[in-house]
Amino acid sequence: MQYQKIVERIERVASENAVVIFSKSSCCMCHAIQRLFCGMGVNPTVHDLDLDPWGQDMEKALMLLFSTPNPIPIVFVGGQLVGAMDRVMASHINGSLVPLLKQAGALWL
Repeated sequence: MQYQKIVERIERVASENAVVIFSKSSCCMCHAIQRLFCGMGVNPTVHDLDLDPWGQDMEKALMLLFSTPNPIPIVFVGGQLVGAMDRVMASHINGSLVPLLKQAGALWL
């Protein structure tokens, strides 16, 4: 699959739901980020790359897009990139994650 088509697929998947986590089913950090959102009352859409036929290509594209050797988990809220685990946790701690979730319609309180 062409790189541009892969990026378009990532963008499409990321914009289909209020919260999207690109994940791997066996990744403990992915599970932790999912638990964070569920604990907040958010039901994220989890896109497990290891279960997607194009997941390996999507992971490579994410590596290139974010200049990191391990981009998983990666979180999008309202179609916008929040980041990997470190950025999501920092946003949660500094209080900027909840307003973002409310704006995206993922959190009602």
